[in-house]
Amino acid sequence: MNQTGGIISTHSHEPDSEDEALDGNPEVELRSVEVSHEQHGERIDRALVQAASEFSRSYLQQLIDEGAVSLNRQPVTKAAQRVKAGDVIVVELRPTQQSQAFKAQSMDLEVVFEDAHILVINKPAGMVVHPAPGNWSGTLLNGLLARDPQFASVPRAGIVHRLDKDTSGLMVVARTRAAMDVLVKAIAAREVSRQYLALAQRPWKGAARVTVDKPIGRDPRNRLRMAVVDVSVSAGKQAKTDVIWLANSVAGCWVRCVLHTGRTHQIRVHMASLGHPLVGDATYGGNPEVGMERQALHAFRLAFHHPITGGWQEFYAEPAPDFLALLAVWGLSYNIAAGPGGF
Repeated sequence: MNQTGGIISTHSHEPDSEDEALDGNPEVELRSVEVSHEQHGERIDRALVQAASEFSRSYLQQLIDEGAVSLNRQPVTKAAQRVKAGDVIVVELRPTQQSQAFKAQSMDLEVVFEDAHILVINKPAGMVVHPAPGNWSGTLLNGLLARDPQFASVPRAGIVHRLDKDTSGLMVVARTRAAMDVLVKAIAAREVSRQYLALAQRPWKGAARVTVDKPIGRDPRNRLRMAVVDVSVSAGKQAKTDVIWLANSVAGCWVRCVLHTGRTHQIRVHMASLGHPLVGDATYGGNPEVGMERQALHAFRLAFHHPITGGWQEFYAEPAPDFLALLAVWGLSYNIAAGPGGF
């Protein structure tokens, strides 16, 4: 497995005899890697992460502690040990739930756009983007690996940004390392435009457009949630969202949200801070409505400069059926043919 700018020349151990295949542990893989010039001087645990990206760094550190890693045929005892270009590392890998997560699984993906460098998909609600505890299979990453083996050679299968499990909508995925590097930088520089449609509790009042510029961090009272925080007291990061009112019903409001930053649960937290939690978002105070049991949030517009050609790319995706059904119940209508934004 060759990896750009990192570990090169990886090999799986093959048994020398039938006896070894029978007596040894068939679940163990000996992976031999040679340190590249780019990695000269790095910690060995960091080098291992690039060699075995399907395992967590903490797990690889555990292997070091257990004596399962050697450097130039000498046992490694410290994760902070430095490596040099040309060094040979051998690690004894054992399968974990996390490693098994990086396997191809065939699934239907709604592809909006595709070329040699990127893939734009419309993610359905309910799909987890990246394997994590409790969701080690059936993720977008698994589907990408099945769709094209090329994704296996790109870190995180080319995933450069995420949507919550129950948020539907547009995502761009890199098919090459070059495209991924450019997209990651563009997202960090806020050069990728992401807009969402949301249905929230209670009719909207006041200005038709507001900007929420409030830092977000872990909720100090509930570590499983995020919250608007006072950074002088709790850790948090700048978060900025434009909220544009579209229409009201008796039960709630329909809004468009424009992200300027990409914090965890940003729109959900900011809308709750305005007194308008998203329909179905129990985590932040929302209640389910007819047919809408998940948070009513859809990434409907994605725009960016193509990472290789530089051309402007702009994509739209109609909301999921449950979202459209609730709009109808509220007496509101969505018409994608109406032009950009479709409302």
